[in-house]
Amino acid sequence: MFGDMMNMMGKLKEAQKKVEETKKRLDSVLVDEASSDSKLKVTLTANRTINSIEIDDELLNDKEQLEDYLILTLNKAIEKATKINEAELAAAAKDGMPNIPGMDMFK
Repeated sequence: MFGDMMNMMGKLKEAQKKVEETKKRLDSVLVDEASSDSKLKVTLTANRTINSIEIDDELLNDKEQLEDYLILTLNKAIEKATKINEAELAAAAKDGMPNIPGMDMFK
């Protein structure tokens, strides 16, 4: 039984290491989003860090419109990045988890 516990602890550490590696890798996964008319384009990492923002000159003339574009486009990009992030981290955690009866958390 003690050997089984040590084996499980080793697998849990391995799962934690895979999750950390996945988090680092997600810094290089880019998510692009643009407004429907492409006047605003944003790029985020899958860890939801803004990488770049491109703004059409026309939007610079209307502060309120620019703010609306930023909110809508950034929210869509964050939603996409979050889905990728959660799926990748769940897969990494599931892959490294030991098979513990009754612990079907990642189905």
